[in-house]
Amino acid sequence: MSGFPFDLDTPERVTLGLIVLHVDETIEGDFRRIFPGPDVALYMTRIPSGAEATPETLGRMEADLPRVTALLPPAAQFSAVGYGCTSGTTMIGADRVTELVESACRTGAVCNPLSAARAACRHLGIRHLGLVSPYRPDVAQPVCDALAGDGTEIARAVHFGEAIEANVARISGNSVKAAAREVARHGDIDGIFLSCTNLRTLDVIGPLEQELGLPVFGSNLALAWAMARAAGPQVVPRLDCRLMQAEPA
Repeated sequence: MSGFPFDLDTPERVTLGLIVLHVDETIEGDFRRIFPGPDVALYMTRIPSGAEATPETLGRMEADLPRVTALLPPAAQFSAVGYGCTSGTTMIGADRVTELVESACRTGAVCNPLSAARAACRHLGIRHLGLVSPYRPDVAQPVCDALAGDGTEIARAVHFGEAIEANVARISGNSVKAAAREVARHGDIDGIFLSCTNLRTLDVIGPLEQELGLPVFGSNLALAWAMARAAGPQVVPRLDCRLMQAEPA
């Protein structure tokens, strides 16, 4: 007997795509935690990136974005595709990232952590933002500059000064919390952004919000929030924090 008859289902799940740096050890696990349910199909592809984060290695990803995006399932209709690099988006440019991703897959929206962080500041009404970054000033400062605007200023920033991505992924939660406390110490901020998709932030966001009495969000949380908003109300990220609960300011 040949060709046993079968039916084709129309997928009812929301489909999200994520472009992950090949040195990133954090964002994939974070997204699995934020979108754990069967209502979201989450597909990932990896992009070559330098072992060290420098303006040159980050900018070099521009050439590979279309090729690695095309490795996402070609038959899928994505509600949103995210490029998982805050500093890479800064160096390449958010509009250019969107253009390159849209050229290689079918998606309703392209999101990135930089634009998502700016949108989160507007949503939360943050005017004086504190920032924690793992990187050296030549990578961290451009992110600060790119976040400033739309009524938000970078009031205080702390940088760990690290370039090696394998070390960034292993910066302890206690170190992140200590840096956030230092940013908040002078009381001149109304929110904190923990920049970098490779920095482990999910487990410190809630405790920091309770301790400091301020909204706190990281690159991965902001990106997931932006992608969920683009996908529609049927996608509800799972994390107890102010960004997920706040009405727009």
